[in-house]
Amino acid sequence: MVRHRPAQLLLTEVRHTRTSPIRHDFTYASCSWLIDLDALGARRTPAGIPWWIRAFVSFEAGDHVGDPSRSWRENVDQLAHEHGVDLVGGRVLALAGARSLGHVFNPLTLYWCWDRGGQLACVIAEVHNTYGGRHAYVVRPDQREVANVEKALYVSPFNDTRGSYTMSVPVPRDRLDVRITLHAPDQRPFVATWRGRPVESGVDLLRAALRVPLASHAMSARIRLQGIRLWLRGLPVIPRPAHSRQEAA
Repeated sequence: MVRHRPAQLLLTEVRHTRTSPIRHDFTYASCSWLIDLDALGARRTPAGIPWWIRAFVSFEAGDHVGDPSRSWRENVDQLAHEHGVDLVGGRVLALAGARSLGHVFNPLTLYWCWDRGGQLACVIAEVHNTYGGRHAYVVRPDQREVANVEKALYVSPFNDTRGSYTMSVPVPRDRLDVRITLHAPDQRPFVATWRGRPVESGVDLLRAALRVPLASHAMSARIRLQGIRLWLRGLPVIPRPAHSRQEAA
């Protein structure tokens, strides 16, 4: 999957498993894009996207962390630099959903970042919540492609900001297989997985054609619906603390 393509469409499946204080598990199908940020440049739609879905696919720097007046790649380079990582001359692959029909929502965007020598320098996990908040975690995975980081952003209305994440973020090769585990005090682990495969031809193209136009809208709706279901089952809502954006610090 990691090829010198400007953009690669993936059919993906997201699963959330909550085991404490109540059991709740759901899975939904979607689609995601693996994008070479150098190939995107200042454009909103990278080359290589099939003509039949180009009207439904765009990417904007303002949808992600950093200064919206700069390019998406420039913002990633700046964030890495602030954490002591030099990406000049290296490659950055971003895994994200696209803006479509005026809407975008990316609960998680991942960036695999290589230095000029071709070594994986860091992985950035950019998390967005449904309240307009976001936070980017810059991590350095170990030899197993696993990293640990303290939680900083209020994501679910049923969890506060205490705890830590274990992120299994292997570089996408023939498949996508990401696993994020939240370890919160006095609770069993909450696990989210993001798995998928590249769209090549045949029936996958048909599935992609059906998912792409409304993928972002559907994701927002599903997340809110699951929250309502948990609230109706009696899970208490935890007040949301203030969170300053990193670029405003």
